Amino acid sequence: MKTLNSNENFLAIEEEFSNYNDSKIVIVSVPYEHTVSYGGGTANAPEAIIKASSYVEFYDDEFDAEICFSEKIATLPPVNITNCYDSEMVSKVENEIDKLLGDDKFVVTLGGEHTIAIAPIKSHIKKYPSMSLLHFDAHSDLRDEYQGSKYSHASFMSRVAEFFPSDKIVQVGIRAQCIEESIFIKENGINTFYASAIRKGLHRTDWQNKIVSILGNEIYVTFDVDYFDPSLIPTTGTPEPDGFLYNETLEIFRQIRESGKQIIGFDIVELSPVATIPHTDFTIAKLIYKLLNMVFAK
Repeated sequence: MKTLNSNENFLAIEEEFSNYNDSKIVIVSVPYEHTVSYGGGTANAPEAIIKASSYVEFYDDEFDAEICFSEKIATLPPVNITNCYDSEMVSKVENEIDKLLGDDKFVVTLGGEHTIAIAPIKSHIKKYPSMSLLHFDAHSDLRDEYQGSKYSHASFMSRVAEFFPSDKIVQVGIRAQCIEESIFIKENGINTFYASAIRKGLHRTDWQNKIVSILGNEIYVTFDVDYFDPSLIPTTGTPEPDGFLYNETLEIFRQIRESGKQIIGFDIVELSPVATIPHTDFTIAKLIYKLLNMVFAK
């Protein structure tokens, strides 16, 4: 399978450590932007993240590891979604990821708007039918449709809830939604950790541990970067105040690792790169590599 070379791939690593056959990890780019409703630019995110990743250090001091060399990371050319929208786009990306999971790869999907996450979630639940879904976001994305589209980025989780067990969905960081979404959450038993409840201490000071305790043994992560506070990640289409910081977020993943539960794949979406604010691209690139270390470091 064709992969990008060291001038174009994630972390800018040489072919010895980034060819498809030898790599455990595969980076998939889906530069899809069709239903954004405020700020634009998400189609540029995969390229910006990969470009910024060339400045991320290979060594992780927390784990005394360089997993890009021990596990190897292949970066594929972007999925061709020209003139491909809504359910057709989802099906095309799903088919691509099905192939990768069939080759026993750990798949990281870079969006693009959050609609793209439907595809890897569909693919992963076929391989891991008992998996939990861990959803980081400022928005619950549970509107049945938005601005006339059932495949809006604001409705992606409604489409997921059509095939995914609601009691296995855990949402973290939610702080913007309509009342219909709130009703849907209550009626369907979705585990939603609102930002207001976390900040008020309603989940105690060990709220990260409470999140992990609800999750099953296999976990897929879908991560909208507007989950973070705008002071950390201002370059996203729909920023919301009272968001979360980097280390308190990593603590969730540390506790997943310590619990023995397994992250089986993840996607990162909704970054809207701005040339004059490059540190956000770098922060997301570093987050991706950090999560990979959480999964693979011995």
